[in-house]
Parts: sequence; C-alpha cells; structure tokens
Amino acid sequence: MIHQGYEFHPGRNPGALIGVLVGSQTCGAVGDFFGRRRLMLLGIAWFSLGMFVTALTTTAPAFGAMRFVTGLGLGVVIATAGATMAEFAPTGRRQFYNAVVYSGVPAGGVLASVLGILFLDSIGWRGLFIIGSLPLVIVLPLAWRKLPESPRWLLSRGREQEALAASQRTGVPLIEERVILQVGAAPQKSGFAAVFSRQFAVASILLGLMSFSGLLLTYGLNTWLPKIMEGYGYGRTYALFFPLALNLGAVAGGLLASRLADRSGPQRIIAATFGLATISLALMTFSFPLPLLFAFIALAGVGTLGTQVLVYGFQSNYFTTNARAAGVAWCASVGRLGGVLGPIIGGWLAAAGIGGSTAFYIYGAVALVGAVVTVLVPRQRKPDEAQHKVEEIAESLTEETLSAARL
Repeated sequence: MIHQGYEFHPGRNPGALIGVLVGSQTCGAVGDFFGRRRLMLLGIAWFSLGMFVTALTTTAPAFGAMRFVTGLGLGVVIATAGATMAEFAPTGRRQFYNAVVYSGVPAGGVLASVLGILFLDSIGWRGLFIIGSLPLVIVLPLAWRKLPESPRWLLSRGREQEALAASQRTGVPLIEERVILQVGAAPQKSGFAAVFSRQFAVASILLGLMSFSGLLLTYGLNTWLPKIMEGYGYGRTYALFFPLALNLGAVAGGLLASRLADRSGPQRIIAATFGLATISLALMTFSFPLPLLFAFIALAGVGTLGTQVLVYGFQSNYFTTNARAAGVAWCASVGRLGGVLGPIIGGWLAAAGIGGSTAFYIYGAVALVGAVVTVLVPRQRKPDEAQHKVEEIAESLTEETLSAARL
C-alpha cells in the first residue's frame, strides 16, 4: 500500500500489538469485577468491527489507527479467554483445554497463510481483512447463545445463589472455589491489587517475563522469518510457506505438550519447550536439505508459538479466581511489549544487513532466558493445599458412593 510516496506493509504495522497491550490492561482492571461473559462478547464484537473498518482505510495513518482500535478488542478477548477456560475446564485437563483455546492464535496464523496463498492476488489485503471480520456474524451469535457466566467467578463475588444456578446449568463444580475461600488461599483483594499482593507479586513479574519471551519469539519469527530465510537463498516463493510450517508445528506441538503438562506439571514442560526452541533455532543456521529445514522450523514453532500457548494456560491456572483476569491481562500486556520488540529486533537486523544466523542466535538466546525464568516461578502452597483437600474430598465422596452402591 502506498501513502505519500512510501510503501508500508499491512502485516508489519505495530498498531494492533500496542492496541492488544492496552486492551489487555483495561480488561485486567475491570475483568475481575464485571465478569467473563460480558467482556468476551464485547471483545469479539469490537475486534470484528475493527477488522471490517480497517479494510476500508485508504491512508497509512488511518490504517495504523484502526489496527490499534482493533487490537483493543483482541486484547480483551485474549485476557478473558484464559480466565474463562480455567474456570470451566475439569481438573487434570486444564492445560489441554487452555491449549485448545490459545492454539487458535497459531491456527489463525496457519489460516492467514493459507488464505494469503490462495486469495491475496485475487482479493488483496482488504479482502483478507474483511474475512477477518466474519466472527461478528459467526462467532458472536454463537457465543451470545451458548457462553454462560462463570459459576466460580459468581461465587468469588459473593453471588452464591446465581453461582449455584449457573453450576447446575453448566455442570461446573464449586467445591474447589469453596475450599479456596474457606482455607484463605486467595488474597483478600481483587484485580490488580491481588496480582501484586505479597502472595503473587514475585510470580507475576516472572510470569510476565515468560510471556515477554514467548511473544517476542512469536511475533519476531512470524514477521521476519521469510526475510531471514531470503538470506539463505530462499526466494519469495517460500515467503508464506515458512510461517505456515512454523504455525503448524505450534498447533500440533502445543496440543501434544499440553497433555504432558497436565500429567507432569506445566512448569517443567514449558521450560523444556523453551529449550527446544533454543536448539531448533540454532540448527536452522546450518545448510540442511529443505525438508529437514522445514522440520526444524516446525520444531521452532513448538518451542516458540507452542510454548506461548502453554504459558497462557499456566498463567490462567496459577492465579486464584479473584485475581485471574487481572493476572492474565498483566502477563498478556508484558508479553505484548515483547511482541512489539520482536519485529523491531528483526527490522534492526535486516536494516543493518546482519545475516540470518545472528538473528536465529539472538532469538535462541531469548528462548533460553524464557526457560530460566520459567524454572524460577515459585509454587503457590496455599492453592496447592486447597487442591489436595479438594482431591481428598472427591475421593471420600467416591468411596461413599461405592459403599452405598454395594449396600
């Protein structure tokens, strides 16, 4: 697109990332007070309309402004989705269900690459943005009818009768939330005040740095991977196929790793996948045959985008209900700073004419930092104790049920 003699690329505009940062922070400020359902519906409608209006822009300033506005709505959705799923998913499968939700990010990257390959020449970038507005007529009506308010959030706000009614409708048990409230495992405050309370303050900083590392890698590689690979002699023919391999690896690897996270704990799995990113990015600097190179790019997708999917799940389940939306929003906002910095680093390297191997080593070092930060996140003893008590209660109820059945 040309504006006043300058060419700009719709896919490299940072306005959306900055908008997501602001939207996430705003959601964090109000999400633990206003609930999950209303914010999710608002976010879907907002970013869908933003995509449609963006397609109608004719100047670079208008395009950048609308990308920012669209990002506000997307930030609300990203911050709310994890909190919502953490409160609906069954114990023992929470990492997997969160991975299903947040795999929508790399899956969207796959779909965007495929649509770009198939339709960019025929409908242009405006047509692709109009396709991006379709959630307004497809997802929003479905969410309006089917998405209930979280029973656990209702209980945490003292709305017990509404919580019981919602629990009966959805089948979401409230025993865990009751135990957490009874044993004092949650901070007395809500929202950001809870996130930066003594209980969560150190962990919040470290969790934010995890997202910073993950999203720096995600957006840096998605934006500049084709350009970096040009330095290895791969022309524009491969420009959309490299991000496609990266995102496919992220979707498949993220879902697989989430099952392992439910069994072995998310912290060690996330540290391992960050380490996988470091190794695979280093291997991409060698002159391997193209099929093997695509395999390493897919592994890098597991260790970067796939890892960020796991990070979202870890963060969503780390905070108690009265701090969850703000906690996820804080982590997402810090992560967006990395998301802004990642493409900037790639741009600096490209402008300086620095080779692709240096870029891969820099991104690999960021992944290594992410692994170290992950290991340092402290365990939450009170919520863990509450979870063990819930499991003991569930086991005793099961034994009573079996005994009654025998009689």
